[in-house]
Amino acid sequence: MAGFLEGKAVVITGAGGGIGRACALACAAEGAKVVVADIGVSMAGEDPTSEVADSVVKEIQAAGGEAVAVAEDVSTMAGGEAVVGAAVDNFGRIDGVVAVAGILRERMLFNMSEDEWDAVVATHLKGHFTVFRTAAAIMRKQESGSLIGFTSGAFTGSIAQANYSAAKGGIVSLVRSAALGLHRYGVRANAIAPIARTRMSANVPQELEEMGDPEDVAPMVVYLLSDAAREVTGQVYTVVGGRISVWNQPSEVRTMRTEGRWDPRDIAARFDEVGQERMAMLDRLEAIREAAGSGDKPNT
Repeated sequence: MAGFLEGKAVVITGAGGGIGRACALACAAEGAKVVVADIGVSMAGEDPTSEVADSVVKEIQAAGGEAVAVAEDVSTMAGGEAVVGAAVDNFGRIDGVVAVAGILRERMLFNMSEDEWDAVVATHLKGHFTVFRTAAAIMRKQESGSLIGFTSGAFTGSIAQANYSAAKGGIVSLVRSAALGLHRYGVRANAIAPIARTRMSANVPQELEEMGDPEDVAPMVVYLLSDAAREVTGQVYTVVGGRISVWNQPSEVRTMRTEGRWDPRDIAARFDEVGQERMAMLDRLEAIREAAGSGDKPNT
């Protein structure tokens, strides 16, 4: 039986370990030719090496698959172009991009340095843009292709990861914009918010109610890259263990109107007509504080 991705060429960034590696192995097992892109940095984005990408390529080849390793910095346009170019140069085409590469520099907003902000946003958000932009230009002409971004539930807000949260929120908007702009050309874009045991998840200060493995995420990636998902675009999916959930599309929920321009006193008098949507994380924070007072480790 032919693989689910037979004949396709796929680029996966951050594929040297964790979720990226699991996706690379799964795609190759389903017949895809894979560009394993990773510069093998530390969790903070330091000490680059190409050894991790080479190691994954060897795993794929040992299993009878086809893959090449690329060590490029996707936070630069040249790096993004080189990663996508490796697929075209080696396999003659590019059918999918899976952008997993990321780093983490955790800090409270009032203590965060400019470098800590820039490095995380560059790796996550710009790292998506560079490969998406390069691949989209090719996919538009061939009128097919799948872009998969990796976001996080943290895009709804984070206590001590304003840089990471902002980048992940930007990725959601980038994916939705790509879905809108590329739909007419037969190219789709989606995002996955995984919950899995990785170097980054090990740094989360509170325990999670659900925790999966990187290998749990890979099947959804394979599906979204496949022709079976040709009509799926502009979506965000949580994948954890045996659960897959789809996020809602943002929309206005309440409105109030006045004739002419609002006066702040009138807004104050009528504010309950629109009110506010309480952040779920605020309730979790209260639970965290209560648990900390009792000496328990909180769940979120």
